[in-house]
Amino acid sequence: MTIKSGLAAASVMVIGWLSILGLVTMINDAAPAFVVLFPDAELFDSLSQQTRILSATQFSVTLASDELNFARSLYTKGAILVLPAGLTGCG
Repeated sequence: MTIKSGLAAASVMVIGWLSILGLVTMINDAAPAFVVLFPDAELFDSLSQQTRILSATQFSVTLASDELNFARSLYTKGAILVLPAGLTGCG
């Protein structure tokens, strides 16, 4: 296997993994928190009072809320990719 094909395979694997996590997050809202990758200012402006910002960097923000279908609402507010955070076993 050449370096180029190895990088291509690794890229496909990472993109596939992130896609699956993103889709599962839309279906199952059971995570205690969610990471939004590449948030914009409009997302922050649209967050409800129930939303707690647990951590924020230039490239991601970790949010928690008791709202029903919170992850799905993040997508409707403009989030590009929402991933589960704080699940048991994640460390």
